[in-house]
Amino acid sequence: MPKDVHTIAIPPFTNATVKYKLTDLLPEAISREFITRTRYKTVDDPTQADAVLNGAVVRYVAYPTLINQATGRTSGLQIVVVLSVNLTERSTGKVIFARPNYEAHERYELATPNPAASSSSQNAANYQYFDESGAGIQRLSKDVARDLVTSILENF
Repeated sequence: MPKDVHTIAIPPFTNATVKYKLTDLLPEAISREFITRTRYKTVDDPTQADAVLNGAVVRYVAYPTLINQATGRTSGLQIVVVLSVNLTERSTGKVIFARPNYEAHERYELATPNPAASSSSQNAANYQYFDESGAGIQRLSKDVARDLVTSILENF
């Protein structure tokens, strides 16, 4: 990193998908990662920062990875998110780091057996379906933050 970079602003990411939570979770996770792992401070106002990390969620896809044979329903999903990220030195406009097609993956499950149901009866009524996408997106955000900050630091 240039020696005159001490503060980094991470504004909300732009979003070209229907998953609105990613644009909130990713900057927060990246900020936490910078704070806990580096000497750089994060600031809210991009005009007060030495560098600005801009990002965009370009694509979000979730597809089934596990099908419950008894019910025929999806019980596991794979999330694929494509991001475009760049870190720019504010005073010069020079791009310090860029990753235009950063792809991240996360798996999560949708169903858990209902403990009150009989184990011998295998029908859809014996399963409670829980949407774990929020937890999956949080894990993905933390993984992206860890990988992105590591990549930025190793770039120099």
